[in-house]
Amino acid sequence: MTLDEYLKAGREAVEAALEGLVPAGDERPSTIHQAMRHSLFAGGKRIRPLLFLAAAEAIGPVNDEAVEAACSLELVHTYSLVHDDLPALDNDDLRRGRPTAHKAFGEAMAILAGDALLTRAFEVLAGLEGPPDRRIALVRELATAAGTVDGMIGGQVEDLEAEGKPVEEDRLLYIHRSKTGALIRASVRMGGLWAGPSREQLDALDEYGRRIGLAFQIVDDILDVTATSAELGKTAGKDTEQEKATFPALYGLDESRRRAREHHQAALDAAAVFGERGCRLRQIADRVVDRSN
Repeated sequence: MTLDEYLKAGREAVEAALEGLVPAGDERPSTIHQAMRHSLFAGGKRIRPLLFLAAAEAIGPVNDEAVEAACSLELVHTYSLVHDDLPALDNDDLRRGRPTAHKAFGEAMAILAGDALLTRAFEVLAGLEGPPDRRIALVRELATAAGTVDGMIGGQVEDLEAEGKPVEEDRLLYIHRSKTGALIRASVRMGGLWAGPSREQLDALDEYGRRIGLAFQIVDDILDVTATSAELGKTAGKDTEQEKATFPALYGLDESRRRAREHHQAALDAAAVFGERGCRLRQIADRVVDRSN
């Protein structure tokens, strides 16, 4: 399979699994389920569950349960987008090319939809078959990545507090490592934990996930400056408008691109331990830094 064929097959498997994991739009109370589905099935790249699956495949075979476990990451990611777009945070009207949840369903329902997606993610992991210690490890990994200490919420707090202030390198790196990078790193680690890695393998996945998470967010920063809203599927130029701490704001575009390539190469080096089984990790790393949206 080419990379595009691999990603398409992976996305289709994730989409099918998500369909069964979230209540139907007409199930009571229908409004909340429609709001959840509005954001969840808006055509995202599904990069986090795909990274989970690629990491698991680097160690051994995957099955339907692996896809279901990977979906927990998309549920948490989508919850974070729903809340991130709210007027109290980034106040955005467009996400993945369609109106944000609060524009379509109102603020109260958007808040509850985000809460429901987050809750469902841990219900999915708790319901997996297999050894209890594996379920516990997956739950812990996801909860830590979504939390306040070096996690997604902590990064969001620093991001909000940095708005309109001079960009400081330490704060910028914390925001990127936590707000976006933590969940991407967890995606890779969780795939490994599901498959049962050796210490060396988990360490390699950790380094790969850390590096590719940073590269992903740096590229996001660059695209916010260089791409259009139509290309991004969300409002372009929002970071500059809100005076956010970004790599281009601190280093400029050329140096930001250099640093993204540096993290990309480090991710490739980390994946080398898996040999041919790590080819998808390496290909996804290439796609992360070469993407246009």
